[in-house]
Amino acid sequence: MRFYINILTTYFPDIDPPYDVYYQQILEQIELAEELGWECFMFNEHHFLGYGGLVANPAVLLATAAARTKTIRLGPCIAILPLRHPLHTAEDYAMVDAISGGRLEFGIGSGNTEMDYRVFGVTKENDRERAAEVLEVILKVWGNERASHQGKFWQFEELTLYPRPVQQPHPPIWVAGTSAAGLGWAGRQGYNIMTVGHPHPPERVRAGVDAWTEGLREAGIDPKDRHCQFHVRTHVNDSAARGKEIGMAAVTRYDEISRIGRRSLTAAPGEYDWDMMLATGRNNYGDPGQVIQGIRNAAKNYYFDTLTTTFNYGGILHGEILKSMRLFAKEVMPAFK
Repeated sequence: MRFYINILTTYFPDIDPPYDVYYQQILEQIELAEELGWECFMFNEHHFLGYGGLVANPAVLLATAAARTKTIRLGPCIAILPLRHPLHTAEDYAMVDAISGGRLEFGIGSGNTEMDYRVFGVTKENDRERAAEVLEVILKVWGNERASHQGKFWQFEELTLYPRPVQQPHPPIWVAGTSAAGLGWAGRQGYNIMTVGHPHPPERVRAGVDAWTEGLREAGIDPKDRHCQFHVRTHVNDSAARGKEIGMAAVTRYDEISRIGRRSLTAAPGEYDWDMMLATGRNNYGDPGQVIQGIRNAAKNYYFDTLTTTFNYGGILHGEILKSMRLFAKEVMPAFK
């Protein structure tokens, strides 16, 4: 099993430090992840909300992280493609790849917050078609010294992109999604995929993953040659009781902030089934043995070869995050290698 980390920032002014300190803490977490052996660190892009909004452009934070690390791979999970001109996105992430010495993992998607599209004046009606054209443009200008484009949504004359990525013809592509249509498309293109458990029951995610593997086979690609991430909120503590206390409080805060200003897919508090979420691997907290079992629970219910753990979520204090990461690397990772 491969191990990645991701952060979808959940910012609570009464718990979290001021912005300058907050970002420095995230950078410390990235440095520790590299030290402890995680393969990749990724960030979600959101806008205008405490739920994810502190990383409005992941490329900025990724470039900073690249300058402070040497080996860990870095990427967005996701860059919301329809919101920006494709050449802006191509420039931003080509710079990340160059600054990092070729460590970019390029996660893409259409996003799941209507407010982003409304504020930026972009229609969400054809977001999947728009995202596909953005990616077409990005790959064209990344892989060619000169390129032009005449598409449905964007047109531009022949030009040269500065810089182009170190990784040629392009960095690894990850597509986020749940639907069979979206993940089936990713498979036919030969891309890796990213899935998440806490908003979606196994049967819903499984249908999309099955479409992805079928799409890979249609393209003549063995599914074993591509990767599937599974994102799960994780907290591990020496004490089972303390791990449960911290983990449950953080999940509650995370789900509450995810409902502000957007349509959330999480269950309402009165309908939340804590035992089911643990038993199916959709949440994971406790002592090392319980967290190991939580990963095994997830593997029984979801297909993945890359576990993407979220340690920084729901207002967990920086010191507790670092302790959780260290304990996970020492006690949990070895059980899956």
